[in-house]
Amino acid sequence: MALLDGTNQNQYYQGDNYGDYQFVSLNDIIKQFMVVYVGDGKLIKNASRTDVAFFAQRALAELSFDTFKSIKSQQIELPASLQMILPHDYVNYTKISHVDDSGIKHVLYPTKHTNNPFEIKQNDNGSYFFGEEGNNVKNPEFDVELTNTWNVSRIARSSAWSSFRETAGGKFYTNYINDIISVSSGELNFSHLWNNGFGVTGGSNAYGAWQKINVQNANFINLKSTATSGAKQTGTFDDGSGGTETRTVCEFGVVRVGITYTDPSIGWPDGGGILRPATNTRIGGNNITPNNVASNYELGYLEWSDGTTSQKEIESIDVSAYDDVWVYIQSYSPWTSNAVTTVTNTYDHDNDASTPEVTVPLNGATVEPQPSASTFNTHQVNAVDFVSVIVPGQNDSLEEVDAEGNSSTWTNYKSITPSEVQNKDYEDEVYWPYEGERYGLEPSHAQINGSFYIDELRGKIHFSSNISGQTVILDYISDSLGTEEEMQVHKFAEEAMYRYVLHGVASSQIVTQQLVPRLKREKFAAIRQAKLRLSNIKLEELTQILRGKSKQIKH
Repeated sequence: MALLDGTNQNQYYQGDNYGDYQFVSLNDIIKQFMVVYVGDGKLIKNASRTDVAFFAQRALAELSFDTFKSIKSQQIELPASLQMILPHDYVNYTKISHVDDSGIKHVLYPTKHTNNPFEIKQNDNGSYFFGEEGNNVKNPEFDVELTNTWNVSRIARSSAWSSFRETAGGKFYTNYINDIISVSSGELNFSHLWNNGFGVTGGSNAYGAWQKINVQNANFINLKSTATSGAKQTGTFDDGSGGTETRTVCEFGVVRVGITYTDPSIGWPDGGGILRPATNTRIGGNNITPNNVASNYELGYLEWSDGTTSQKEIESIDVSAYDDVWVYIQSYSPWTSNAVTTVTNTYDHDNDASTPEVTVPLNGATVEPQPSASTFNTHQVNAVDFVSVIVPGQNDSLEEVDAEGNSSTWTNYKSITPSEVQNKDYEDEVYWPYEGERYGLEPSHAQINGSFYIDELRGKIHFSSNISGQTVILDYISDSLGTEEEMQVHKFAEEAMYRYVLHGVASSQIVTQQLVPRLKREKFAAIRQAKLRLSNIKLEELTQILRGKSKQIKH
């Protein structure tokens, strides 16, 4: 049983725990229950302290809701926002009121005719807003280098050469000219020269650039790009009859921008089932490039192949089946065989015209090959100026119009003087003026104290405008489990606690099921007795109230 624990009157009155004797702590309830009700020869033969503590906390919470007196309250000066934050241990309110200059409470009444709904943010066409619709391409205008934005194929050498170099051993090797991938003046440039080898005469290396686009919550995307196809190149050739003629050495460049659901870094299978990644650039040999194959764009592409610059667009590309897609650029140059320079460097090794001349290999010869440079060494340049993949907003949840959760309904409500405290006529189905009277007036409106509603979603109380700047008091119910100090039980309800825990522990064990009906009845009886005790009815106080009624009360 709860005792003073040796506290004498001097210690009590010099301390600050006044009135504590009427309460017993939850810890004491648990300890005393374990001693009295658990053990051999007792109602509960065996129960862990954890089980008892659980049911004791449940008992304290349940009794706090409808049996114990509510003693928790908060007071604030209502700010201009007309909002009060619910306490951290709030479960329900018992009364909300404002206080006048005399310190007297005036009860506020809840209103059911307005609230602060979740105002959904919408697009101009009325559809729900799930984030800004925008370009999901990183570095879309190529303002910076490609690092960390675009993946790009490795640069390779062409078959064109600018000179030969001689080694210390007297051998000559070709100084081949590399193709170029560069970012310049806000453009991604692919500069190609011709190829000759691996069974292919003409053409060029093919290059790609790509990056991943998240479309997890999107159904359709729009692709837009501005690009330039490289200009056609021609050359002058001997016509075989002593004259000259103009021939095409390179057709218009080809550049494509499109969408694929295949990661270009992994690649597409060729006819033999071998994956060809976009890092491959050769059009012949073993590591064949996929960067000149239009069918690798499974979801659509744009193409420039006429030597012009233009902006093109594809709308409503269906990506509903994918979480990620890739925007993918292809570039190559259709050099013809006319562009290929042939090495015909033979020499008279013995200065004897009657003996055959010797043909020198292109590389590793001890005599410098001829010609010293290939004929057509001007790169054809394909350029991409801009890439846009417009993806609708992909937020997982709806957004509110106001970041602080203030709907237009709430804004309108707080901006006017409440209808219950003014004489304004309302011409609607509820308030209809007739000879200066109002019919259909609800009792909750027939008061001048003001009104409120609780926004459970955001944990705030909203007040009518006539409460602004006044002192507001919230009396509320908690579960009494917020802090160690409040985990205590009034002694009027101590027996109800024991009976509640006893019933709970017995209900959780198989061997004590026969006791459960009896313990349930005892629990309800103990709770009813606790309610009567805690109601704190005083006869003289009741008599004083009833003296003002029509019937005389004698005592």
